[in-house]
This record gives sequence, C-alpha cells and structure tokens, in this order.
Amino acid sequence: MSLYRDEGVVLRTQKLGEADRIVTVLAKRTGKIRAVAKGVRRTTSRFGARLEPFTHVDLQLHTGRTLDVVTQAETIRPYGEALASDYPRYTAGTAMLETADRLTHGEKEPALRQFLLLVGGLRTLGEGDHEPRLVLDAYFLRSLAVAGYAPALEACAKCRAPAIRAFAIVAGGVVCGACRPAGAAVPAGETIGLMTALLRGDWATADASEQRHRSECSGLVAAYLQWHLEHGIRSLRHVEREPV
Repeated sequence: MSLYRDEGVVLRTQKLGEADRIVTVLAKRTGKIRAVAKGVRRTTSRFGARLEPFTHVDLQLHTGRTLDVVTQAETIRPYGEALASDYPRYTAGTAMLETADRLTHGEKEPALRQFLLLVGGLRTLGEGDHEPRLVLDAYFLRSLAVAGYAPALEACAKCRAPAIRAFAIVAGGVVCGACRPAGAAVPAGETIGLMTALLRGDWATADASEQRHRSECSGLVAAYLQWHLEHGIRSLRHVEREPV
C-alpha cells in the first residue's frame, strides 16, 4: 500500500454507497485529488466533519486502483464556520470552490498557485474586511491569470495600442477603437480601473469604488470567466449582488 500526505481544501463531496463519500480536494503539492472517505456518513465517523467543503485539512491517503482512500484527516482551518452564517460570503465562497475545481482540469497535476489563491480568498472572505463580491471578483481575475487567461486591461488586447475604447471578451480584454469587434461592452473607465485594482490586490482603490462600477465589473468578470471555462459557474446564480 502506497501512503502519502498532503494538505488541501475540500472542494466538493458526493455520496458513495450507504456510508461513504467521494471527496474532491485541491491539495498543496499533489493538485486535485478525488478520494474515498469510508464510513464518513455514519454518526460514529472519526473524521466525517473534517471532510466537508471549505475545510482546509491535512490528509493521509493511500493510492488505490481508481480512487485513493483517505486514512487520516486533521483540520487545519474550517473556513466554512466563518462563512456559514453570512449568506453573501457563503455563496461567494461556494463560487470560489466551483471555480477552483473547474480551473484545475487534471487530477494529481500540481497546482500550487491555484491552491494558495483559494486559501487566501477563503481567508479574506472570512475576515470580512471587504465586500464579498469584490473578494470573489479578485479571486476570479487572479485565478484566471494563473491559468493563463489574464485579461488585457492597460493596452489593446489585439494591437497593444494605449487608446482603450471597449472591453471584448473574445479578444481577451480591452480593445482600441480600430480593433473593437461588434457587440463589445463599453464600460466606464472607473470599472476598468477597478478590475486592474482587484487583479493587483490594490484594496484601497477597490474598497473606495462606487457601487455602479462594482456591479459593472462583476458582470464583465463573470462573463469573461465563464467564456474561458466554456460553461457557466452554477453557484454564481446564488451570489448576492448589491443594488446599483
């Protein structure tokens, strides 16, 4: 039996048989892992509560033929506890978990930067210092950048000209008048500035932004993310949006 240890964040779970679960974990060194947690749905389970979504856990697993098996689980930090009683933060966190799952395609392919982004995003959500949707949009933009899909925000995505006129998802970000395709959005300059601040982690600028620019930013970021994923993020429909 080949044993290994890693720490990771539980992204999702699904029932298996009468008492087991399959847990999907984004691990620090191993990348995405799908493993069987045996007996965790029984009330007598030793570590069932430690393998719930949002939980940062230290795991010991053994390699199986199709799925690995969890043999030990110790909680490092239960991020879900800080989010469960706050609906906007909980739904934003759920969208983060789904996005992390979707952006890490292959199993056991190292994804350290995605792991660190997810842990940082969940920690920031739990601290409550910033509006949940701002934290979520920052996470979306940074995780896209790590995956190689960072939007162009300072020069035309096609010709690199500095004169920005619109935001075109299919072009990869902002575009100049000459490169602007039909149907491109024309956001306010402050909205593009907010996107830039979120990508850079400039929270002073982000927190000082107006609600109308936050709403416009959220729409563009969500559309850009889902275009690159080729499918919608189902949990986004539950994310609360502040009124304009």
